[in-house]
Amino acid sequence: MKAATISQLKKELAKLDEDELLDVCVRLAKFKVESKELLTYLLMKADDEPAYADELCDEIDQHLSVSGKIHKKTLRKVVRWMDKSLRFSGDKETELQVRIHFCQRIKEKRISFGGCRVSQNMYETQLKKIDKAIEKVHPDLQFDFNRQLSGL
Repeated sequence: MKAATISQLKKELAKLDEDELLDVCVRLAKFKVESKELLTYLLMKADDEPAYADELCDEIDQHLSVSGKIHKKTLRKVVRWMDKSLRFSGDKETELQVRIHFCQRIKEKRISFGGCRVSQNMYETQLKKIDKAIEKVHPDLQFDFNRQLSGL
Protein backbone atom coordinates (compact mmCIF):
# COMPACT_ATOMS: atom_id res chain seq x y z
CA MET A 1 0.00 0.00 0.00
CA LYS A 2 1.33 3.42 -0.95
CA ALA A 3 1.06 6.13 1.71
CA ALA A 4 -1.04 9.19 0.93
CA THR A 5 0.42 12.69 0.89
CA ILE A 6 0.10 14.98 3.89
CA SER A 7 -2.44 17.20 2.11
CA GLN A 8 -4.60 14.18 1.25
CA LEU A 9 -4.48 12.97 4.83
CA LYS A 10 -5.31 16.45 6.10
CA LYS A 11 -8.40 16.62 3.86
CA GLU A 12 -9.59 13.20 5.01
CA LEU A 13 -9.03 14.04 8.68
CA ALA A 14 -11.02 17.26 8.25
CA LYS A 15 -14.04 15.19 7.15
CA LEU A 16 -14.10 13.15 10.37
CA ASP A 17 -16.18 14.08 13.38
CA GLU A 18 -14.66 14.35 16.85
CA ASP A 19 -15.23 10.73 17.95
CA GLU A 20 -13.86 9.27 14.73
CA LEU A 21 -10.81 11.52 14.97
CA LEU A 22 -10.21 10.37 18.53
CA ASP A 23 -10.42 6.72 17.43
CA VAL A 24 -7.94 7.32 14.61
CA CYS A 25 -5.44 8.97 16.98
CA VAL A 26 -5.70 6.19 19.56
CA ARG A 27 -5.33 3.53 16.89
CA LEU A 28 -2.30 5.33 15.47
CA ALA A 29 -0.69 5.46 18.92
CA LYS A 30 -1.12 1.70 19.36
CA PHE A 31 1.00 0.82 16.34
CA LYS A 32 4.28 2.54 17.03
CA VAL A 33 6.00 3.74 20.18
CA GLU A 34 7.28 6.86 18.42
CA SER A 35 3.71 7.84 17.50
CA LYS A 36 2.70 7.45 21.14
CA GLU A 37 5.67 9.57 22.23
CA LEU A 38 4.75 12.29 19.74
CA LEU A 39 1.13 12.33 20.93
CA THR A 40 2.37 12.52 24.53
CA TYR A 41 4.47 15.55 23.65
CA LEU A 42 1.70 17.26 21.69
CA LEU A 43 -1.01 16.67 24.29
CA MET A 44 0.90 17.01 27.55
CA LYS A 45 4.22 18.77 27.08
CA ALA A 46 3.93 21.22 24.18
CA ASP A 47 2.25 23.84 26.40
CA ASP A 48 5.33 24.26 28.60
CA GLU A 49 8.40 24.22 26.35
CA PRO A 50 10.93 25.29 29.06
CA ALA A 51 9.80 22.43 31.31
CA TYR A 52 10.16 20.01 28.39
CA ALA A 53 13.71 21.24 27.77
CA ASP A 54 14.55 20.82 31.46
CA GLU A 55 13.11 17.30 31.39
CA LEU A 56 15.33 16.43 28.41
CA CYS A 57 18.38 17.88 30.17
CA ASP A 58 17.64 15.80 33.28
CA GLU A 59 17.35 12.69 31.12
CA ILE A 60 20.73 13.47 29.54
CA ASP A 61 22.24 13.79 33.01
CA GLN A 62 20.94 10.32 33.86
CA HIS A 63 22.37 8.82 30.66
CA LEU A 64 25.76 10.45 31.16
CA SER A 65 26.05 9.73 34.88
CA VAL A 66 28.91 7.32 34.14
CA SER A 67 32.29 8.75 35.06
CA GLY A 68 35.45 8.24 33.04
CA LYS A 69 35.40 6.64 29.62
CA ILE A 70 32.04 6.40 27.91
CA HIS A 71 31.43 3.79 25.26
CA LYS A 72 30.58 5.04 21.77
CA LYS A 73 27.40 2.92 21.70
CA THR A 74 26.12 4.70 24.80
CA LEU A 75 26.95 8.08 23.33
CA ARG A 76 25.28 7.16 20.04
CA LYS A 77 22.16 6.00 21.92
CA VAL A 78 21.95 9.31 23.80
CA VAL A 79 22.41 11.34 20.60
CA ARG A 80 19.71 9.35 18.75
CA TRP A 81 17.29 9.75 21.66
CA MET A 82 18.07 13.47 21.90
CA ASP A 83 17.55 14.01 18.15
CA LYS A 84 14.21 12.20 18.25
CA SER A 85 13.00 14.17 21.26
CA LEU A 86 14.06 17.48 19.72
CA ARG A 87 12.32 16.60 16.46
CA PHE A 88 9.03 16.39 18.40
CA SER A 89 9.47 19.94 19.64
CA GLY A 90 10.84 21.72 16.59
CA ASP A 91 11.66 24.76 18.75
CA LYS A 92 15.18 26.09 18.11
CA GLU A 93 15.57 27.51 21.61
CA THR A 94 14.78 24.13 23.14
CA GLU A 95 17.18 22.48 20.70
CA LEU A 96 19.96 24.87 21.62
CA GLN A 97 19.40 24.51 25.34
CA VAL A 98 19.45 20.70 25.19
CA ARG A 99 22.40 20.35 22.79
CA ILE A 100 24.50 22.86 24.73
CA HIS A 101 23.61 21.04 27.96
CA PHE A 102 24.72 17.75 26.39
CA CYS A 103 28.08 19.19 25.33
CA GLN A 104 28.59 20.91 28.69
CA ARG A 105 27.98 17.65 30.57
CA ILE A 106 30.56 15.86 28.46
CA LYS A 107 33.10 18.60 29.22
CA GLU A 108 32.19 18.89 32.93
CA LYS A 109 32.38 15.16 33.58
CA ARG A 110 35.63 15.00 31.61
CA ILE A 111 34.30 12.08 29.63
CA SER A 112 37.19 10.81 27.60
CA PHE A 113 36.59 9.34 24.19
CA GLY A 114 39.60 7.08 24.61
CA GLY A 115 41.00 7.93 21.21
CA CYS A 116 37.72 6.92 19.61
CA ARG A 117 37.33 9.08 16.54
CA VAL A 118 33.64 8.12 16.15
CA SER A 119 32.77 9.54 19.58
CA GLN A 120 34.81 12.66 18.93
CA ASN A 121 32.97 13.14 15.61
CA MET A 122 29.60 12.81 17.35
CA TYR A 123 30.60 15.56 19.78
CA GLU A 124 31.82 17.81 16.98
CA THR A 125 28.61 17.17 15.02
CA GLN A 126 26.63 18.44 18.01
CA LEU A 127 28.72 21.62 18.00
CA LYS A 128 27.99 22.10 14.28
CA LYS A 129 24.25 21.61 14.89
CA ILE A 130 24.42 24.20 17.66
CA ASP A 131 26.10 26.70 15.31
CA LYS A 132 23.40 26.17 12.66
CA ALA A 133 20.57 26.52 15.18
CA ILE A 134 22.05 29.71 16.66
CA GLU A 135 21.75 31.41 13.28
CA LYS A 136 17.97 30.81 13.31
CA VAL A 137 17.09 32.40 16.66
CA HIS A 138 16.58 36.04 17.63
CA PRO A 139 19.82 38.14 17.75
CA ASP A 140 19.47 38.75 21.51
CA LEU A 141 19.27 35.01 22.10
CA GLN A 142 22.17 34.45 19.70
CA PHE A 143 24.40 36.47 22.02
CA ASP A 144 23.33 34.46 25.08
CA PHE A 145 23.76 31.09 23.37
CA ASN A 146 27.13 32.09 21.87
CA ARG A 147 28.31 33.01 25.36
CA GLN A 148 27.27 29.56 26.63
CA LEU A 149 28.93 27.95 23.62
CA SER A 150 32.23 29.74 24.19
CA GLY A 151 33.09 27.39 27.08
CA LEU A 152 32.85 24.37 24.82
